[in-house]
Amino acid sequence: MNIPFPFQPMLTFGFLSIMLLIGIYLRNKLRFFQYFLIPSCLLGGILGLIFVSTGIIKIGASSLETFAYHFFNISFISVGLSSSNEDEKNNIRGKDYIRGSVWMALIQSISFSLQAVIGGGIVLLFGLFGMKLFPTFGFLLSLGFEEGPGQALSFGKVWETVGFEHAATIGLTFAAIGFLFSFFVGVPIANWGIRKGHSTLAPSSLPKHFLKGIIPKDHEKESAGNLTMHSGNIETLAFHAALIGFVYILAYFVTLLLGKFLPPDVAKMLWGFFFFIGMVLAFLVKMIMKRLKIDHLIDTGLQRRITGLAVDYLIVSTVMAIQVVVLWKYIVPVTVIAVLGGLVTTFMVIFLGRRLWNHNIERSVTIYGAVTGTVSSGLLLLRIVDPEFKTPVAVEVGLMNLFMVPIILGYGILINAPLWWNWSLLLTTGVFGIALIISLLLLKFLKLIGAPKF
Repeated sequence: MNIPFPFQPMLTFGFLSIMLLIGIYLRNKLRFFQYFLIPSCLLGGILGLIFVSTGIIKIGASSLETFAYHFFNISFISVGLSSSNEDEKNNIRGKDYIRGSVWMALIQSISFSLQAVIGGGIVLLFGLFGMKLFPTFGFLLSLGFEEGPGQALSFGKVWETVGFEHAATIGLTFAAIGFLFSFFVGVPIANWGIRKGHSTLAPSSLPKHFLKGIIPKDHEKESAGNLTMHSGNIETLAFHAALIGFVYILAYFVTLLLGKFLPPDVAKMLWGFFFFIGMVLAFLVKMIMKRLKIDHLIDTGLQRRITGLAVDYLIVSTVMAIQVVVLWKYIVPVTVIAVLGGLVTTFMVIFLGRRLWNHNIERSVTIYGAVTGTVSSGLLLLRIVDPEFKTPVAVEVGLMNLFMVPIILGYGILINAPLWWNWSLLLTTGVFGIALIISLLLLKFLKLIGAPKF
């Protein structure tokens, strides 16, 4: 039958939605997934990967990668628009939280550079034994674990244009393995901390609706946000989506414009930073709205719901986009780098987390989730040991992002050094090693570590 309209994009969206619904069902019904707090988007993505790999669902990897890339950009733009008067009040109080947020930012810096050293070092070792890998192969560990699937995909797709075959799939694989560490290692660490009495606010057991992931109908519901528009004019949600679309177009043309002043190879790489450009422009739009005294039109609650929606679809699509055939070709280096990177990262977080001045287990599990999965993963783990967010850690995570902006940008540039400036892999790995040492020294200099507490 001749169909008059193209349905492929909406069919892809529909299949992603079905996988999310199945993930919700599995989380609600199976205690194994409840114990490890595996999110529905990850469950749906793994099941979808099986369906795609076996040919039950016929969706091209490029379609899934396209969806994931754009949802990733949307999530960062939405974050840039997600401030409010409440956030400003928290920033005023933030002097009390600066130490914790700086500690978290430095741990992320340590984690990124440490993972880059591990990944780069193992690639160099494989080269000595005759297995030649692309120079930035090992840096996908940092992108996948530390920055999450969106950034691994974003940089991976750009690297494919300069000769790194299947970089996106390899990056997404590292991100998926990172999530496994986040939940299958992070949850037992949180539970161990509770059993040992390191968390005074943790309940004896978690509520059923938290474990199952579905709030029962007779339970008090949390508000998703407030209306800032009259529905007779436009739906408030449509207004928030329109703002994201506006910033997206701005980011697109700014990226094109910047590319005209850069060498062709560097201009290609710029699309890997699209998420960052979008977030900065979102901040600027928000600032202009504040100057015009119309920033009250942005509701933080609704904006965060949009961010969460984008992240859920991002994760389910990125996991489904992994090409098993490609993965099998690189199974040895991927396994060695991912396992060693995950184990060393786990040891590092526990080692430094024990030496905090207070809230050791709360900060440790939160940052562990962030450096192996996403910030959302860290907050999930935090809810195990601090279910009502009574400790300052949840606020510190928000403040941490302010300190992380220059670090993300700097490391994002550094991992491209072998491609932009023809640095050798050894030199680039060595610079990451120096960054690692500086970050560790800053922890000591700022008196953010002390004697072990447990």
